[in-house]
Amino acid sequence: MPFTFTRLAIPDVVLVEARSFSDERGYFRESYKATDFAREGLPTSFLQDNLSRSSKGVLRGLHFQRHPYAQGKLVGAARGAVFDVAVDLRPGSSTYGEWVGETLTDENARLLWIPPGFAHGFCVLSDIADLAYKATAEYSGPHDAGVRWDDPAIGIRWPIVDPILSDKDRDLPLLADL
Repeated sequence: MPFTFTRLAIPDVVLVEARSFSDERGYFRESYKATDFAREGLPTSFLQDNLSRSSKGVLRGLHFQRHPYAQGKLVGAARGAVFDVAVDLRPGSSTYGEWVGETLTDENARLLWIPPGFAHGFCVLSDIADLAYKATAEYSGPHDAGVRWDDPAIGIRWPIVDPILSDKDRDLPLLADL
């Protein structure tokens, strides 16, 4: 099996590590295989693929979509390095408001499975980063939402200072105001 699946401190968020096959020409790796993901109880049906390019110091998030367009995301760095975060926003969850984060790079072959009901964000650690992700639902503008990246109630320990933010992300509400 080319993948290792590790459940994180919030068990529904899964770190997926892919195996790379390298030689002097470069490498090959599988980034998704339905049978392996199904065996782990993870989704095998994705409706949209996205690619985001950002510069060093950019922070995007924390974004999510409301029901009925809540998105699960399988996220990985196709180029560069990011610190990727998932925040549990599921009402009634024992880990509501808690976060987990992992460094994803084009070299470490790590992916992060973020289920529906979580906010997602990342900051760029390398000069340029391309983040590739699969989503279980299509984008829906009327259902697009977010929570502040620096909300003290969540307490994410971002590895950057003074991030570059969009106006939209700078103006997102606090968790208590959702």
